[in-house]
Amino acid sequence: MFSNLGMIELSFILLTFMFVILASGVWIAVALGLVGFLAMALTTSVPLGNVLATTAWSASSQWTLAALPLFIWMGEILFRTKLSEEMFRGLSPWVQWLPGRLTHVNVIGCGIFAAVSGSSAATCATIGKIALPELDKRGYDKNLSLGSLAGSGTLGLLIPPSIPMVVYAVTANVSVLQVFLGGFLPGFLVMALYSGYIVVWSLLNPEKVPPRDPPMPFRQKMRESAKLIPCLLLILAVFFSLVLGFATATECAAWGVSGALLLAWWSGTLNRETFFQSVMSATRLTCMIMLILAGAAYTTAAMAYTGIPAALAVWVQGQNLTPGMLALYLSIMYIILGCLIDGISMIVLTAVIVLPMVKTAGLDLVWFGVYLVIHVEMAQITPPVGFNLFVLQNMSGRDTFTVARAAFPFFLLLLVAVFIITEYPQIVLFLPKLAFPD
Repeated sequence: MFSNLGMIELSFILLTFMFVILASGVWIAVALGLVGFLAMALTTSVPLGNVLATTAWSASSQWTLAALPLFIWMGEILFRTKLSEEMFRGLSPWVQWLPGRLTHVNVIGCGIFAAVSGSSAATCATIGKIALPELDKRGYDKNLSLGSLAGSGTLGLLIPPSIPMVVYAVTANVSVLQVFLGGFLPGFLVMALYSGYIVVWSLLNPEKVPPRDPPMPFRQKMRESAKLIPCLLLILAVFFSLVLGFATATECAAWGVSGALLLAWWSGTLNRETFFQSVMSATRLTCMIMLILAGAAYTTAAMAYTGIPAALAVWVQGQNLTPGMLALYLSIMYIILGCLIDGISMIVLTAVIVLPMVKTAGLDLVWFGVYLVIHVEMAQITPPVGFNLFVLQNMSGRDTFTVARAAFPFFLLLLVAVFIITEYPQIVLFLPKLAFPD
């Protein structure tokens, strides 16, 4: 019955089947496996079980994936330290002169924690647990506080190390290190956009910004910031190890975990209970991601047997879309998907179809990885499944849609960042090409 159908029609049948399965509440990894099973059953006569075993093993046995649990564990360790309190105390004296004052601590603090975490939720929760009460106590606008924290929390995905970047690099078969390097400058760009918005908002609404704290002597500022030095040294060590090629991404992850354990010990929060909690939490998240990757690998193999990706790539080529138009259409698709599924699933669900299109259009896969991760950031602050919204809902007592409205300006700023890196891709590619010249 299906032999006479074109590949495009078959792809829509499989896509509809997948959404039906997902809507029924089945795990995403299982849904991916079922779609792959159906695709191969309809179009090929190869042994389905053998393909499943081979692809699941190859997807989970790559050395690159060793970085994934290590980066997750590093974020879990630091989440349980006093780092958020020390960040607020260390950064607040330095931002008093800026319009918006302590609201900038959300942006800078999340940027710093992102560089040692890799997790958006951990970044948002770690900085938020001390910043929100302090900002409320001092009379800062609630919506600006919530929105800036929701938006800045997404920096945990863009500024390396980043869990979605590892997942994308494995899925797209590109260098994790190059994708990491590609995320640094866009991360700083997003931080600048966020702080710029806070400055403009504060100048337009001066009555909603509390007066600055009493001036603090320079020596006291340095004492308040001294406890951040070990964390900054860890960030610099990981960054320069990556840029200078002293270590692979996996080796940097191992050093990062060692540094995180030392920071936790130094802050007095490392004990048997917190160590066990960090290990178990990292294990649960790693198992979930690995299961999704295994299901995605099986679906990818099935799609290769059916020939759907090649047919779609030829179809896209026939539309004569410019790279910019393709990026626009994909942005619309990813924004819609971000309202329905989480970021990791968004990457692996679409990779098998989208990557051939991207290659056909001549877009750089490292650039596309950063482009995609920014859309994953958007998914963190869009209802109904934006995880940062749930984190802040629990911390602030506000409902999800109130937090989403507060975060909406920062969602628009992420769209601006996508437009900028699409127009000027060298922002993404400068560091990767510097470290890996052709």
